[in-house]
Amino acid sequence: MDNDLKLIESIAPDFLQTVQWRYRILQRISWMQPVGRRILAADLKTTERTLRRETDLFRNSGLLESSKSGMSLTPKGLELVQQLSGLMNRLHDANVVSEQLASVLGINRVIIVPGNSEHHHSILDLMGQQLNELLAAILPGGRSIIAVMGGTTMASVSESLSVNLSHERNLLFVPARGGLGETMAIQANTVCAEMATHSGGRYRNLYVPEDISTKSVEPLLQEPVVKSVLDLINHADVVIHSIGRAKTMANRRNMPTAEVNLLAERQAVAEAFGDFLDAQGHVVYKVPKIGLQISDLNDISHVIAIAGGPQKAAAIESYMKVAPHQTILITDEAASEMILRDKNL
Repeated sequence: MDNDLKLIESIAPDFLQTVQWRYRILQRISWMQPVGRRILAADLKTTERTLRRETDLFRNSGLLESSKSGMSLTPKGLELVQQLSGLMNRLHDANVVSEQLASVLGINRVIIVPGNSEHHHSILDLMGQQLNELLAAILPGGRSIIAVMGGTTMASVSESLSVNLSHERNLLFVPARGGLGETMAIQANTVCAEMATHSGGRYRNLYVPEDISTKSVEPLLQEPVVKSVLDLINHADVVIHSIGRAKTMANRRNMPTAEVNLLAERQAVAEAFGDFLDAQGHVVYKVPKIGLQISDLNDISHVIAIAGGPQKAAAIESYMKVAPHQTILITDEAASEMILRDKNL
């Protein structure tokens, strides 16, 4: 198939460009539907006149329908988008870009989904689908312990896990860290339960706050309920986590103004597992914690990081300087392009 595409491209490059362009239009409609022509044209950075020619063709082909609310894909159009996704990845040389990014970041593998997750929530669904496929590929039969972090990205991708993951597998999901004292829906305990529910697995909760004084840590570690869950976390086969922007995470933790100013002074750009990192990956601030730390990841067989959007590019680069080599990053085109932009690759 790839050789056939190369032959076609050698004699009719305009043909493949047209296919790619029309696929982008259909893909954007599937993300934004129902959507008006003006909004869609602005998103695609084209004119309404140019877009009208293409949408008229789609409508005549039964791929598109219009209403007062805007344009939407028909079942036939949605099916076509799904069928073309693999082909489009090859046309975009996604594998080459993924390999370049993995090399730049110094990690095992990168999976890139099309689009910008900051503009379209559906991109997070695609990242979740990639997570589901990845877990299906790496999880062996029998029992596996999967430790998961919290956060908005993790909460979104948890909904894409499939019950098929539990086929001939005994999956146990555990929170990688204690609670953050934030919205319940994005705490690690909740994400852990959601992943278990969608995948047909089981879960255990860790009922301790993440932000806790050093004096309070030792007694809690001796509590049987806490100790049993921590033992499971420390024997995890897979860790799934996101990467946060330092300023965003400081606000989510309701950190005092003095500490926020300290992070700014030390030029923190990323946060993961309670560690705030500068652009070089140096830890500039640590939050007391119960659960996994970055140093613990070296002993985990599979580490999956999920983060996308251009605003997270600097945070991704920073964290990957200390991430274990076996890390697999699931990200989007917007973040990958931002990271590679100044690398002259």
